Amino acid sequence: MLKKLGVALALAVCAGAVMAADAGPSKGSLVIIGGGLRVNNAEVWEKIVALAGGKGARIAVLPTAAQTPAKEAQLTVDALNRYGARAFVVPVAPMLAGTDVRKAADDPALAEAIRKAGGAFFTGGDQARITGSLRRADGSNTAVLDALWALYRRGGVIAGTSAGAAIMSSTMFYDPPLEVMPVLKNGVADGKDVASGLGFIGDDVFVDQHLLARGRFGRMLPAMLAKGYTLGLGIDENTAAVVGPARDVTVIGYRGALVLDLAGATTDKTKPGFNLANARISYLDSGDRFNLATRAYAPGPGKEPVDRQYVEHRAPIFYTDILGNTAVADLLEKLVDSDLQRAVGVAFEGPDSQSPDRGFEFTFTRVPDTAAYVTNREDAYSIYRIRMDVRPVRVHQPFYTLE
Repeated sequence: MLKKLGVALALAVCAGAVMAADAGPSKGSLVIIGGGLRVNNAEVWEKIVALAGGKGARIAVLPTAAQTPAKEAQLTVDALNRYGARAFVVPVAPMLAGTDVRKAADDPALAEAIRKAGGAFFTGGDQARITGSLRRADGSNTAVLDALWALYRRGGVIAGTSAGAAIMSSTMFYDPPLEVMPVLKNGVADGKDVASGLGFIGDDVFVDQHLLARGRFGRMLPAMLAKGYTLGLGIDENTAAVVGPARDVTVIGYRGALVLDLAGATTDKTKPGFNLANARISYLDSGDRFNLATRAYAPGPGKEPVDRQYVEHRAPIFYTDILGNTAVADLLEKLVDSDLQRAVGVAFEGPDSQSPDRGFEFTFTRVPDTAAYVTNREDAYSIYRIRMDVRPVRVHQPFYTLE
């Protein structure tokens, strides 16, 4: 495999013309994938190749986060090439046998290959391996990281899935608990739960991944409050958020993304436990657009406002596990397709967890700036600016038995 990597690198160094990095604002694009990207998701793969320059585009694959980098790199190269790219592997990965990741990250030939490419792709794995490899011990950029920024600034595309998505913001989840509830209960600690990312998307947007499948919007909230973010972008699996130079976001792929807006939100620090009032949560379906600068939404093609004269849901909406797989998106869809003003979901852990009596109630409410659209043929919803309030509650465990 190492021999193949060397051949691929040699080809990469010879390919393309050298373009100087623009020291000004980025002219490039980001393709931020929420993890679980399938090979048959042509829309996402083709978008990456197109943004990198189209058929024959050189795309650098960085398996830095992977536990098995040689395997992950080859799978990604094969997928990109299937959709028309000429991808090559950048062997900068702490788990890659026979290499010194520190030396590789400052290798001039590797950096030059990336600088000449039309795009770069970070595989999934452990995002701490990416930041730990591409920044020196003193926090400065390695040659490879400088080359990635040069590629991005002059108009190339930076793509990443799962861990490769987490590093897109200036702050990322680093080594948090696997479940969401401990983060809601205990908050986040710098250097443990959160740490510095690479910041390609800018300093004002917090990014997370595997969002709907794992209910991770719940862990984004305390992290955003702790680090001063008012805007969060969470992408679901097999789905991508494409961010252009004008900071326009377009959602493509299998499902959608959540936007969390805390600009008008408040928290009562005199009360015990995490709490939040007057936040806004939006669900962007595939095809929808959102601008990170103006915070303006636009539904995808073929969508019309939801007609509340013909609603499907009239009974009260109450979810007992709002952090479950796709639960929050399902609840929001039912709310906007109802004659109700609010819906409620709760989150709590089992009796064997730490502090099992501590839970949270999430209330979702229509407000004047709420908007909802649907494609009737597919029942695909776009839901913008639903008010969200979170408060801690007591849950009696073990549950009583009916007699």
